[in-house]
Amino acid sequence: MSETVYDVVIIGGGPAGLTAGLYCSRARLNTLLIEKMILGGQVMITTDVENYPGFPGGITGPELMERFQTHCQEFGLQVTTGEVSTIVDEGKIKRIKTVDGDLLARAVIIATGASPRKLGIPGEKEMIGRGVSYCATCDGAFYRNVPVAINGGGDTAVEEAMFLSRFASKVYLIHRRDQLRAVEVLQERLKANDKIEVLWNKTVQEAHGDNTGLTHLTLEDTQSGEQSTLETTGLFVAIGVTPITHFLEGVVDLNDDGYVITDTQCQTSVEGIYAAGDVRSGVLKQIATAVGDGATAAWVVEKFLSENN
Repeated sequence: MSETVYDVVIIGGGPAGLTAGLYCSRARLNTLLIEKMILGGQVMITTDVENYPGFPGGITGPELMERFQTHCQEFGLQVTTGEVSTIVDEGKIKRIKTVDGDLLARAVIIATGASPRKLGIPGEKEMIGRGVSYCATCDGAFYRNVPVAINGGGDTAVEEAMFLSRFASKVYLIHRRDQLRAVEVLQERLKANDKIEVLWNKTVQEAHGDNTGLTHLTLEDTQSGEQSTLETTGLFVAIGVTPITHFLEGVVDLNDDGYVITDTQCQTSVEGIYAAGDVRSGVLKQIATAVGDGATAAWVVEKFLSENN
């Protein structure tokens, strides 16, 4: 990579990163966005987005992110593929280290988001791709006319349970409590779906399989401690996310859960480094809030750069 000094380098290409890229490029800042996989982030594996303003009736996640990308391209946002290993604060210049070389920037916006949280049970790792999945929209179609289970109790778990019911013969929603955390409108849809059965007060203790893949789960009742077996060929895990901040240890302040600590203007503990979207602490994990963060971070960066020529 060249030794060009960018005005701002944005790490992560989800809603927060793309919005920051749009605002920075539109402000005529020399902006580079680096993404290690595909632009769009977690929204790319979302079937229907119903709570992002401006799209009555909803829009698919990939279509929405394609619109984001097209909008950014109108203002000439530069995008590259790569994975950041760390950031070195060299005062007025930040050195972003990647496996392909270093990038230099006067300011950095971290928008790496979060990844699905694992259950951490025996058999889970061994069954990934053979029955255990963290993305119903990616893998749901592989489970036609067979029973599947999904573990979780929030909006994502309920949405994915309903999506899976399009393919599976039966969907078991496993939840450790006696009530869901999902919003009421989603719970109403869940109750109306006769292909979904909620298994209350249950946790998954182990995933079992053979050379064909997942065969059954060991469940435990959270109240009685009694164990039971659930026969299923698919287990989808939707129990939250973990921030992608492993490369930031010792770079900026993180909270106990690994999220980047910022102020209300997305400023981290290091001047010139900002964070936006799901990666930062204390925010609602939604597309709308990620977009707001991206816009805020970009505006603050523009102001910071104009004051530090």
